[in-house]
Amino acid sequence: MTVGAVIVPVGVEEALADASGRTAVRRIVDAAWAGGAIPIVVVVADPGGRIAAALQGSPASVVEPGHASELQSYRAGAAAAGAAVRDTTAVLLWPGRMTWTDPETVTSLIEAHGRDPRSLARPRRAGESGWPVLLPIEQAADVLAGAEGTVEEVLATCRFVALELGDPGSVAGLEVALDQLPDYAGPAEPVGGPPPEWGAAAADQPERGLTEERAGS
Repeated sequence: MTVGAVIVPVGVEEALADASGRTAVRRIVDAAWAGGAIPIVVVVADPGGRIAAALQGSPASVVEPGHASELQSYRAGAAAAGAAVRDTTAVLLWPGRMTWTDPETVTSLIEAHGRDPRSLARPRRAGESGWPVLLPIEQAADVLAGAEGTVEEVLATCRFVALELGDPGSVAGLEVALDQLPDYAGPAEPVGGPPPEWGAAAADQPERGLTEERAGS
């Protein structure tokens, strides 16, 4: 099982914005990598090579979107991730403004994918849906097929597994300074609950911390 990350800034300015001493795109790539995502694809026009320079030495690659819409950029990134690592089973859809997501949120999404490989998964904090969103690679072409609209509008029509992770960085991006984020309020135990004892009845109980929601609820 391999889960990649597809990061889509709206342009060079957003990608290279200051994010507490690092460029926004580099901070996102570092969080994705620390959380266990690979491959990592940044989909953005980079005519001067400034973004590639900011990512030098990182595991990320830059893919030019051409004149693609937001949805097409995510779709191109998912295809690039699948081509880079053949056994990629899912990708994290990650807007370039979401600079503060904690690596632990990435890890939790990947773990949720391991338990439920066919479902979309999305972090929440205090009931608010956040980013990145985990999308199984086999569904990427269909979910991201449109040429118009935003990825958020498309997700509003999808069913997903909602993970209440308490990460303020999953719901607040560059518009909020890092030192102004609310406190982290993660779950008291791992999202899937503690591992069951062998032979215990707990092994047959549903996983805790996972609820199926309709996006936007």
